[in-house]
Amino acid sequence: MLKFETFPVGPLSCNCILVWDPEKGTGVVVDPGDEAGKIRLRVEALGFKVVALLHTHAHFDHVGATQELQELWSCPAYLHPEDDFLVESLPMQTGLFGMKPVATPTMTPLAHGERHHDLKVLHTPGHSPGGCCFLGSSDKGPLLLAGDTLFQGGVGRTDLFGGHFDLLEASIREQLYTLDNATLVIPGHGPMTTIGEEAENNPFVRR
Repeated sequence: MLKFETFPVGPLSCNCILVWDPEKGTGVVVDPGDEAGKIRLRVEALGFKVVALLHTHAHFDHVGATQELQELWSCPAYLHPEDDFLVESLPMQTGLFGMKPVATPTMTPLAHGERHHDLKVLHTPGHSPGGCCFLGSSDKGPLLLAGDTLFQGGVGRTDLFGGHFDLLEASIREQLYTLDNATLVIPGHGPMTTIGEEAENNPFVRR
């Protein structure tokens, strides 16, 4: 059974998520947005080997520590290829927000329906063209790592870098709100929620 831990990193408080299997002693890091040293220390404290870095999308606040950790652990970093242009434009992204530059990582393509460390890839475009969520089963029940697709009481902005609200709405309605209401949702920023709570009360997209 998978276990998870999440904590904010970087100036925009991206939720970095550690997901690991205690029996196998291996796991993944999802959205290593910044503070590579902090992430490394938590992984070492939990005692598992990182076999991959997974990304919900490629905005700079979700990939800022990727290259450093990729080199540290000699593991692949996965991203949907429709967000490759965002990796190439990282200097422009950080410049627009007045943030320090981040190193440009090398990404391996993700595809809808694939599984990585017992997490299923859901391609959920809208916030960005290559936006993805990761669905799995944890010791706390069904788990969705939603990136910036769905938040507690909100959805990802669609006015930057290839965003499209109609695509985002369709992704949420057709792929996320069809999940079990009890599914725990860890968004890319802010507090956790559930599919049932958002499907009923989210002011932007409801079931």
